[in-house]
Amino acid sequence: MPMDREPRARAPARPHPVKSLTRYLTFRVPERMDFVNVTPDIEQAVAESKVQEGLCLVNAMHITASIFINDDEPGLHEDYKRWLEWLAPFDPSPELYHHNRTGEDNADAHHKRQIMGREVVVAVTKGKLDLGPWEQIFYGEFDGRRPKRVLVKIIGD
Repeated sequence: MPMDREPRARAPARPHPVKSLTRYLTFRVPERMDFVNVTPDIEQAVAESKVQEGLCLVNAMHITASIFINDDEPGLHEDYKRWLEWLAPFDPSPELYHHNRTGEDNADAHHKRQIMGREVVVAVTKGKLDLGPWEQIFYGEFDGRRPKRVLVKIIGD
């Protein structure tokens, strides 16, 4: 039996279509583990997108790399490296990590990525990344020496 329903309110027509920009950044970090401040690259993409109010997704597109937000302070970066190595030490042998029994030698890098995260989403306000004090966006590499991509997707008005 049909139920009486209130008519759905329609969203007002948008005066302008949603803007978007997709950019792929490629990194080839010579060290096995290192961090690269990508904030200037992301700021440039936001400016080119012409988005004034929206969201910016930054996503490491490889399973042994990360994107995260924190302070650009060398001591902190060294602390991260030591902490991550303590949590998931590099050991290419198949003894410590089952993953390395497949012929790979980078199981530790998968764990480090899991800890540091895959992506960040940052608000875009008045055409700029809306980061807090000292916040910067970093690419984290945990199995370097080959090219890896990062997706930047910006959407909004």
